[in-house]
Amino acid sequence: MTEYIIFTFLVFMILAAVAALESKDLLSSIISIGAVGFMLSVVFLYLKAPDIAIVQVVVEILTLIILIRVTISRDIRTIEDTRNFMPFAKNVILLFVLAVLAARAIGLLPEVGVNLSKVAQYYLLRGFEETGAANIVSAVILDYRAYDTLGEATILFTAILGAVVILRRKAKE
Repeated sequence: MTEYIIFTFLVFMILAAVAALESKDLLSSIISIGAVGFMLSVVFLYLKAPDIAIVQVVVEILTLIILIRVTISRDIRTIEDTRNFMPFAKNVILLFVLAVLAARAIGLLPEVGVNLSKVAQYYLLRGFEETGAANIVSAVILDYRAYDTLGEATILFTAILGAVVILRRKAKE
């Protein structure tokens, strides 16, 4: 069942990527790419990787802020009032379907304290004697998965630094 849901998200991601490529409006393209990133974070939740999903959401939010800020400052034009009910209804239905799938992904995560991983059992049994750290969380983050933690911290630092550089330069002008 989970494979079908992930496949559905992948199809939505491909459709959003095609919409980003085919869109004539730059802001619509950026929003479509943002949708791809957020759906990818939900896929990470289904794959039981919440740490990667959190990093994906943070990087996606920062990237969207930067891209929208740059786009709005470069692409100034008037917006006409062409509201129709059908596109709005389609968007609401799509948003509802994606929200239900995201809620289901979060619901499929194991309960807090339930041990489903043999690796976690290994860390709990041998973590203190192999690392000497009294806090097993610190031992896992800084000893067993140090390169992974360094990569995540580098991604977050680079995204935040890029946001500060772009937004600060614009504020000085």
